[in-house]
Amino acid sequence: MKPITTAALLLLFATSAHAASVNAGNHQPSATKPFAASEVATFDTPWALAFLPDGRMLVTEKPGHLFLVTQDGKKTPIVNVPSVAAQGQNGLLDIAPSPNFRSDHIVYLTYVAPEGSGGTLMLARAKLTVAGTRSSLDALSVIWRQTPEGGVGQPGGIIAFDPDGTHLFLTVGDRMRPQSVQNPDEARGKVLRLTLDGKAAPDNPDAAAGGVRAETWSTGHRNPYGLAFAPDGALWLNEMGPRGGDELNLIEPGKNYGWPIVSNGDNYNGTPIPRHATRPEFAAPALYWNPVIAPAGLAFYEGGMFPQWRGSAFIGGLAASALVRVTFDGNGNADEAERWDMGARIRDVAVAPDGALWLIEDDDPGRLLRLVPDQSTD
Repeated sequence: MKPITTAALLLLFATSAHAASVNAGNHQPSATKPFAASEVATFDTPWALAFLPDGRMLVTEKPGHLFLVTQDGKKTPIVNVPSVAAQGQNGLLDIAPSPNFRSDHIVYLTYVAPEGSGGTLMLARAKLTVAGTRSSLDALSVIWRQTPEGGVGQPGGIIAFDPDGTHLFLTVGDRMRPQSVQNPDEARGKVLRLTLDGKAAPDNPDAAAGGVRAETWSTGHRNPYGLAFAPDGALWLNEMGPRGGDELNLIEPGKNYGWPIVSNGDNYNGTPIPRHATRPEFAAPALYWNPVIAPAGLAFYEGGMFPQWRGSAFIGGLAASALVRVTFDGNGNADEAERWDMGARIRDVAVAPDGALWLIEDDDPGRLLRLVPDQSTD
C-alpha cells in the first residue's frame, strides 16, 4: 500500500463527517464464537503484545518483565528492562517495534518510572539484541518524559506509528488528576505526536508554542488504552470513561474531546457530568459504552485468515471480559458489530503476520491466546 503522507491525513481529518454518538453499552455477547482459542503461554499480569516482522512476539508484564515469545509458546526473558513503579495501574506498559525494525532493531517502550509522587510516565527506546539464548535491551534511552512528573493511575502510555512510519503517537492519561487535563502545559489527558527521537513534530497544530503545547495532537482524554491507525489512515483511540461513558474517538489534529468538562458517564461519587451534546465545541465520540466495557487494546484487522473481518477493529474488554468487534462506514461513524464473552479480562489484542488474532488476559496467570477460524462450524 502506498504510504499516507501527513498532508493526506490532515485532509482526511478535515473532510470527515460525523453522525450522532452511538451507545453500544447494552449489547450482549453473541451466542456462538466463529473462532477457536488455544492457550499458548501464561504470564504474570501481561500488559502489551506486539509482533516482530518474523512472527515472534514481545510481551510486557506490568510488574516489570519483558519476554520474546515464539508462536509455540517458548518464552525468552529480555534483560536490561528499566525499573518501574509497579503498583495499581502503573508499571511496564506498551512495547512497539520501530517502523524500521528490520534494519535498526529498535523497540519503543513506555513505563511508569519510580520518580515523583505516584511515578512518572516515560517513553524510551533501545536496541533489541538477540544472541543465542540471551536477549537484551541495549543502549536504552528515555526520549520523552511526562511533565510535570507524578500522578496516580491512568497513565495511558499507548504507542502508535503513522502509516508512513515517520511519526510516533503517544497517549497520556489524566493520571487521576482530571482538573489538569485542560491545562495545555501539562502532559496529562493528551495524544502527543512526536518524531521518532521523541521531539515535538514541527508541523503539529501548536508547534511554535514549545513545550507540551508543541507536542500535543489532541486533548481532553481520560484513560486512553487503545490507539491505532485504520486501513484508510484515520487514527482511532479508545478510552475508559468514569462511571459510564467509555469512548471510541476518531482523533483529529487540534481537537478537544472534553474530559473532564463533558462525558457520557458520571463521577464515581454520583455527581453528574454534562453530556457531549450540551457542549458542541468538544468533539463527541463516534461510539460509547454505557454500561462500560473498560476498553483496553485496539487493533485493526487486514489479514487473510478472517477475510470477513477486514477493516474491522478489535477491542479488549476488561470489565466486560470480552472481545469486541467494531465496524466503520468510512465517514467517521462506528458501531459495535459483535461481542464475544472470553471469560477473562482482555488486556490487549494483536494481529499476527499470518492473520491470526492474539489476545492477552489481565491476570496472574494471564493467558496468551491464539484465535483461528473454528473449523467445526464449517
